[in-house]
Amino acid sequence: MSAKIAARGLRAPVNVTWEMTLKCNLKCIHCLSDSGTPAENELTTQECRTLIDQLTQMKVFQVNIGGGEPFIREDFPGLLNYAHNKGLVTCVSTNGVLIDNSLAKELSKLKMLYLQVSLDGSTEDVNDLIRGKGTYKKILKGIETLSRHKVRFSINTVLTRLNFPQLEELRRLAASFNAEMRVSRFRPSGRAKHSMDKIGPEKYQLEEFADWLAAHDLVRTGDSFFCLTSENRRRKGLDMCGAAKMTCCISPDGSVYPCAFLQENPFLAGNVRDMSFQFMWDHSMVFSSLRNLSVDACLSCARFEVCRGGCPAMAYHTYHTIHMPDPECLVNLKKAAV
Repeated sequence: MSAKIAARGLRAPVNVTWEMTLKCNLKCIHCLSDSGTPAENELTTQECRTLIDQLTQMKVFQVNIGGGEPFIREDFPGLLNYAHNKGLVTCVSTNGVLIDNSLAKELSKLKMLYLQVSLDGSTEDVNDLIRGKGTYKKILKGIETLSRHKVRFSINTVLTRLNFPQLEELRRLAASFNAEMRVSRFRPSGRAKHSMDKIGPEKYQLEEFADWLAAHDLVRTGDSFFCLTSENRRRKGLDMCGAAKMTCCISPDGSVYPCAFLQENPFLAGNVRDMSFQFMWDHSMVFSSLRNLSVDACLSCARFEVCRGGCPAMAYHTYHTIHMPDPECLVNLKKAAV
């Protein structure tokens, strides 16, 4: 995407992240949203349908649904069907614990659904330190069930210092179930604010991960790992933060933010109960500020065209401002090592 288009903003986001609930049956120590306790005033079934109507009218291509654990909502299967009937592609993030034969059978019928199942270690000891005791076996059971029913899914791993040595094993594990592997970035938002120092990836691991990504072109990232990516991956479009330009986030109570990792009061664009989603996308001052964001310290950097300042959320949670460079950019990592 060109800087000019980014500043103007697209007519509608390409995809929207929708955290449909904060209810969760797990309490992962790196949870971006501190889920586990229901948010007050979560959108009702009818309000969710109305929001889906607005997204389809804007011709949003895909909705990435997460939480919390979306399958905890009793109305969730019906909302999925409603979204698909409206032409919305859905990508659902789940911890996999609630997947059984009955649910997998129903999911296999949904042609516009893609699942991401969270697993944070190729072994029980590593995964369970992050996601809770006993979760590894439950998640593997869910994954096996999805594979048996031929549901399309990927195994999603948040990169930590604990599972970094297991990337190859995780990649092979995903392949054994005919699933893709997706690696997400650890960001210190939600509960992760308190676990970053304990399990966040080390600097040398991030540098080695950049080389590993370059050697494994089929591994998906889909978020701001563009600051660590090779020229080959950059050509695929991972060349700048998409917050408020190509995507944004809707919280369980209908609040709208630039991205899932900036669900903080300074970045609140509005609420779908008070104004239309289209109006916020077109006129929010918060979104405008992200579209015109300039990280001056990065302008002279040789890698500027590769990462354009990196992830504003990482800057915000590290320095309390979005006008600083991504602290985990390859250039900054090397400077810190000197």
